Amino acid sequence: MLRRLLIPLVVVLATAVSATPADASVGHHGPTLKQVVAATAKFRSVEVAQRAGYGRFVDVDGIACIDMPGMGAMGIHYVNGDLVGDPTISALKPEAMVYEPTRSGGLRLVAVEYVVVKADWDATHKHPPHLFGHQFNFTDAPNRFGLPPYYSLHVWAFKHNPAGMFEMFNPNVHCNCSMSSMSSMSM
Repeated sequence: MLRRLLIPLVVVLATAVSATPADASVGHHGPTLKQVVAATAKFRSVEVAQRAGYGRFVDVDGIACIDMPGMGAMGIHYVNGDLVGDPTISALKPEAMVYEPTRSGGLRLVAVEYVVVKADWDATHKHPPHLFGHQFNFTDAPNRFGLPPYYSLHVWAFKHNPAGMFEMFNPNVHCNCSMSSMSSMSM
């Protein structure tokens, strides 16, 4: 009887001790996806995102709308360089807002993205970051973004992704070439 009680207690304690700050920030009592949507819905307006420090980001070839033939697209990223430069992950403050070009020439918020430089994260953590039960993707350098190695996680909170809510590319998102090479923001 005592053994049946101790085993779950040991599992709970081991989980609590091994949790990283990113894990803890979205644990049982942490923010939910619904709260992330509520906290970031104001960024449906690109102007609001820009006032909050998010700027258009382009890859090393000057391309803003990121796509992958056969897989779909990510869209156009508006990145907050201060948040990327911070070695922490906050579920309610994503480092990037991701927009899809619309046929009318506007931008529609489709996802948020969490980004942390690998060296910064690894300096204080033994494992890659996790949010909402999903491990971040790893992108090594050199990469098309000109960034050092980094961890990232897309959350398709504003547009359904048939490939999965946390996948990098969404087959339902498409890039409009006229939006692809507009001005950039440096991180």
